[in-house]
Amino acid sequence: MIAEHAPATGSTVAAFFDVDNTIIRGASAFHLGVGLYRRGFFRTTDIVRFGFHQAHYLMFGENKAQIAEVRDRALSIMQGRSVAEVLTVAEDVYDEVLALRIFPGTQRLLEQHLRAGHQVWLVTATPTEIGDLIARRLGATGALGTIAEHTDGFYTGRLVGDMMHGQAKAQGVRALAEKQGLDLSQSFAYGDSANDVPLLSEVGFPCAINPDARLRRHAAEVGWPMREFRNRRARTRRGVDAATAAGSIWALALVARAVQRRLRTRWGR
Repeated sequence: MIAEHAPATGSTVAAFFDVDNTIIRGASAFHLGVGLYRRGFFRTTDIVRFGFHQAHYLMFGENKAQIAEVRDRALSIMQGRSVAEVLTVAEDVYDEVLALRIFPGTQRLLEQHLRAGHQVWLVTATPTEIGDLIARRLGATGALGTIAEHTDGFYTGRLVGDMMHGQAKAQGVRALAEKQGLDLSQSFAYGDSANDVPLLSEVGFPCAINPDARLRRHAAEVGWPMREFRNRRARTRRGVDAATAAGSIWALALVARAVQRRLRTRWGR
């Protein structure tokens, strides 16, 4: 079942999915960052910082100040880099990591909407390169993501508009609905964080997936349905996803090996 009270089907109906911890375990941008680090985009200190934010995100949920810090640092690093190169890395990261971290329950839900003839859009703060890629691989209609400005195929280090986060998600969905002729009162939205409340509030059929504590409380207060696609261990540990934590450890192990190689080269060993 897509919803407890199914609305009319058709091309005017859409389903909007957040990505991180709704479709993908953990922060998809973190895994893109690891892939870029392995190809020399980031310094050791950058990947350690990103790994710390990833672990904090898994344990305590989204933090606006930390998101802004990571965004600003990432934009400065990407300045002057080739868009084509980043897209190639994103494809590799999806095949090597992200495809293995998709919640099967969310994927089944997304596929139900597609079979019902609904438009399916991903709405995410993650870079649009990742959002578009995940949408394409899952057969979704498209994605609304954070857009990094680029000129002549190279990133400028600036954003086009705001991050697709919080109220920006709601604004993006309203603009898309007007452009596509969507009926939001008959549409669906799915998110995991209290920061997705603006998005969820735009549609007639909101649903909290893998909700953090604040979204869980809000959903209970307003009567939104909730679905839990994490495993039991993740639920009992306050949403800390063991597989994503392992990904963070893997990233730190890469850093350690890089440091060891650097020291061996320096000391002639």
